[in-house]
Amino acid sequence: MIELYHCRDARSFRALWALEELGLPYTLHTMPFPPRVRVPEYLEQNPLGTIPLLVDGTTRMTESSAIPQYLATRYGPTPLAVSPEEADYGLWLDWMHRSEATLTFPQTIVLRYTRLEPEDRRLQQAADDYTQWFFSRLKHLTRALEDGREWLCAGRFTTADICTAYALLLAKDLGLDYKFSPEIAAYWERASTRPAFLAAKAAQSA
Repeated sequence: MIELYHCRDARSFRALWALEELGLPYTLHTMPFPPRVRVPEYLEQNPLGTIPLLVDGTTRMTESSAIPQYLATRYGPTPLAVSPEEADYGLWLDWMHRSEATLTFPQTIVLRYTRLEPEDRRLQQAADDYTQWFFSRLKHLTRALEDGREWLCAGRFTTADICTAYALLLAKDLGLDYKFSPEIAAYWERASTRPAFLAAKAAQSA
């Protein structure tokens, strides 16, 4: 049985959503955020104290964009994965890594310095600067969708969309969705109404 250590709407949501899309059985351990502070015994499972942690037999993974790729390729074949023989294989990989390094990372700085740090350690300048970083990188997503494509690659919904749409979920949670272009807003609507997305939302609230 796959186990996923998770915090509500945190990066681990990518893994949870992928599990639901694939219809895989799993055990979900939902914890308060940040678990390294609020659930100190979690450090015995993951000394980094970060989430997600996916445990699949002897496999243990902590990178939120790598886990959907692992699940889709380990438990495929599935349309969620793009094979090396397909023309969009590189684009698929690029979007999965871009979703974290380019779109999610600046938002974590905003989250830290507007909500997580004590009042006397909050840095509005850092939050403002990284908000603008996120907005500037968001423009590339608009450009990718301007040709009317429904999903980011291979002409279908893939784990690249799971990973990228999570960055939009975080943006909504941070109140940064006011900069969504019409193309991004429509993309978000398509992604967030998928049955597996809704199932993941329900699972973390159970």
